[in-house]
Amino acid sequence: MSMPQASGPNGPSPQRPRTPSNQNGGGFDGGKKGQPFWKQPWFWIILLIIIALIGFQFTTGRGAKTITTQDGLNLLKQQGTVQVKSATIDGPTQQVQLQLTGDYSNTVDGKTVQYGKDVQFYYVASQGPQVVKAVEDASSRPGYVYNSIVPNNSMWEYVVTSLLPFLIVLGVFWWAMSRLQGGGGIMGLGGKSGKRLPNSEIPKTRFTDVAGEPAAVQEVQEIKDFLKDPAKYRRLGARIPRGVLLYGPPGTGKTLLARAIAGEAGVPFYAMAGSDFVEMFVGLGASRVRDLFAEAKKHAPAIIFIDEIDAVGRKRGSGMTGGHDEREQTLNQLLVEMDGFNNDTGIIVIAATNRPDVLDSALLRPGRFDRQVAVEAPDLAGREAILKVHAKGKPFVPDVDLHMIAVRTPGMTGADLANVLNEAALLTARSNAQLIDNRAIDEAIDRVMAGPRRQWKGMALDELRNTAYHESGHALVAAAMHDTDPVTKVTILPRGRALGYTAVMPQSDRYSESRNAMLDQMAYAMGGRTAEEIVFHDPTSGASNDIEKATDIARQMVMEYGFSTKLGAVKWGTAGSNNDESDLAPHKYSEETQAEIDREVHDLVETAHTEAWRVINENRGILDEMVRELLVKETLDEHDLERIFAGVRKAPVRQEWLSNPARPLPDIPPVPIPEALRRTVTGESAAPTDSQQQGGAHA
Repeated sequence: MSMPQASGPNGPSPQRPRTPSNQNGGGFDGGKKGQPFWKQPWFWIILLIIIALIGFQFTTGRGAKTITTQDGLNLLKQQGTVQVKSATIDGPTQQVQLQLTGDYSNTVDGKTVQYGKDVQFYYVASQGPQVVKAVEDASSRPGYVYNSIVPNNSMWEYVVTSLLPFLIVLGVFWWAMSRLQGGGGIMGLGGKSGKRLPNSEIPKTRFTDVAGEPAAVQEVQEIKDFLKDPAKYRRLGARIPRGVLLYGPPGTGKTLLARAIAGEAGVPFYAMAGSDFVEMFVGLGASRVRDLFAEAKKHAPAIIFIDEIDAVGRKRGSGMTGGHDEREQTLNQLLVEMDGFNNDTGIIVIAATNRPDVLDSALLRPGRFDRQVAVEAPDLAGREAILKVHAKGKPFVPDVDLHMIAVRTPGMTGADLANVLNEAALLTARSNAQLIDNRAIDEAIDRVMAGPRRQWKGMALDELRNTAYHESGHALVAAAMHDTDPVTKVTILPRGRALGYTAVMPQSDRYSESRNAMLDQMAYAMGGRTAEEIVFHDPTSGASNDIEKATDIARQMVMEYGFSTKLGAVKWGTAGSNNDESDLAPHKYSEETQAEIDREVHDLVETAHTEAWRVINENRGILDEMVRELLVKETLDEHDLERIFAGVRKAPVRQEWLSNPARPLPDIPPVPIPEALRRTVTGESAAPTDSQQQGGAHA
């Protein structure tokens, strides 16, 4: 498996300190430590259960005891020593209540049960006439009275028996939903959003902590100056940008830069994520936006930072709800707030995103996010500066060279570089060493790029040899091509999901690729599969990722970069498997064009496969020698590879490519690069000019 040579994996953005929660609100968190017990949800739940149990015991424990229907009829017939003094028939409940002259007892299951002087029994509808007759027949006894109850419930009984359970359920539902929505009531009713807002804080971060991004820092310098001395700009009639959009890959330091602006200016810093504004019910997010801006205006001048603004700022009308969902209503409120405050309020909104292309156009217009600052992955000098920042407080051996670490980590972001040095420190502590050495740093770089090392003791020897030929094929083809980066490391030690890998190191930072360089990358990717075919005559599934990379490069060349003679310099779409376009979405070109794209991609991959086949066949002895050393050493560094590849036969130079045969290319060479520019780029000092000797010009 070959490693990416121009860009490393993107890491998470630098972690910002957590802002303490506002005391005015509280989300549903199951109860916080430090609060009184009577404010905890569990206390009220337990209290309601206890009250319900007491009420149940009170209602069931008072009044007459229940006896059987037969015993009740026997009492009415004067069978026994205890006489009935009065009888009351309750028709609606089919119940007869008896008041006796003495305590009544009876034997139940061999035990004597005392019922007292007040007893009751129930009857079914068919027994109604018999019960009424027995009650009436008992009227012949002196002092005996009977009565029939007509239902006449009072208003309070109706409220208690009918409305109270409904009100309790409604109250519990209201309380639960208001707690779920941060105390704002059901569906936003009942006042403010209630979601806790971040406390205003003045960060201690400075521009010196933002290493590797000098261009981005320079772009936001005047924002700091405006917040510290706004009169300087108002005298000139200048208007500071109301909003600044920081965009770039994850881990490049967008949040760190925003905190540095507030730290340098010494103003309050309010930080929230875009997802904090999105709620279940429409209106809550908009209310939260109003609360945030109202709080910031109280402490102006201030900075409001919204991280991952694409969570709430995506283009409107793209959803399935017709533009009335919560996210779009929140975006509308954000647009109103940013367009509503005056120039002299001193509030500046800074937002960060990885996807500026999906943001709504109204959000990016002048007057809202006036300035868009790219925070890209650092170059060589930037990586070295970042390493120096993160190396503070870490003990290194004297021969550790941060510049060489920066050279070996092209494409890595600030978060990646911080992770490299942290992994090196962890590995050093694991080995009980006192100083971080180059071996720990090498292992840390491999961990960040390819994952931790896996045990390979259980791997079959044939599979281990196959892996050695596969990785050697990659390295050999890369060494034989003319526009590939030099191979610096080959290993058959498994890491992550790879059984082995080949690493190449760019000689300088590149921001574009030539057609020949992309063709060489495809041949380099196909080198492992080709070596398996030539040596074993039976390739394995281990080259699936390599084939995917070669296919993606070929599709980009045809669809995006216009490197096709048949299809011309036309952008037919976005290549790659990670784009947002659905596979079911209609293409913007015909089926004939799609078939031609597929043929062109197939031809490019097959050409790369053939070039790799020719290189490996012509250098089969070098391939076998490299495999022998790999099986013994397991890992070959750049010095071993330089010795092994000393006699490699280079691939033939490709013929000059014409985008159209009707447009031949002239033989006029390009102009030479001026020496002054060359010295500036390489860092050499140039001789001072006359104007510089006389005092120099203003920067």
